Amino acid sequence: MEFPNHHRQIVEDLMAGKFLLPQERTYQVLKDHEQSYTYFFKASFNYELRLTQDYAYVVSEESQEMLSRDICIFIALLSYELDRDGKNFLERIQFSEFEMEEIENYFTNSSYIDLILSNKQLKDADSRKNFINTLNRRNIIEKTGDNRFVFTSAHKFFVDFASDIVKYENAEKEE
Repeated sequence: MEFPNHHRQIVEDLMAGKFLLPQERTYQVLKDHEQSYTYFFKASFNYELRLTQDYAYVVSEESQEMLSRDICIFIALLSYELDRDGKNFLERIQFSEFEMEEIENYFTNSSYIDLILSNKQLKDADSRKNFINTLNRRNIIEKTGDNRFVFTSAHKFFVDFASDIVKYENAEKEE
């Protein structure tokens, strides 16, 4: 069986939970062979390939991973703290660079400190630094320096997820 160029990298990255982004060659190969890869991931791993104009990833209904939950919590807390500070979260996340010092200030002084302290990945500065490194490895952020980063287009997955939750909860309240 013959596979496209970059096949191994595509499979390794997606199986490691990494988002593939449009500016990467692997994303383009995946997009060009979407039907084949959809079948490949379903038949090989029982994973569903999801490809959007902003990112690609795989999902499994059998997964017990908690990283997605922690990322949602991180983004929700950051959104809340930015809003409290009078800053537009969506503008900042799409167009601005963040500094770890800024993140530390928000999380250390958050009114949700109990939630932060109860989360292994967000509980203290060292944990948050490791968490940021994980986000970088997963292509959710891109480091622009030792203590600076920008969000990639993969952040939209988590923003869309949060939006879907709000819509679902609002629909339930109306019933």
